[in-house]
Amino acid sequence: MPSSGPKRKRAPRPLTGPLIGPRILRLPDVQAKTGQATSTIYAAMASGNFPRPIPLGERTVGWLSDEIDGWIEACLRKRETRAS
Repeated sequence: MPSSGPKRKRAPRPLTGPLIGPRILRLPDVQAKTGQATSTIYAAMASGNFPRPIPLGERTVGWLSDEIDGWIEACLRKRETRAS
């Protein structure tokens, strides 16, 4: 029996399983992954100490997950060399 009400849109399903290749992260994802504030991220980019975003649209950018992971690994290596 067909429903008489308006058709509801389904929410997008979360990604599951292994992803092939790098993902594009938007700013809230980069902030959550790095623990950095927006101003800190952009200041580090200006000084060349943070990966630069890639343009996704006229006013939209994203960061490659592999580059963010590499930045985090570099921070960990710095910490290890300071401790020794």
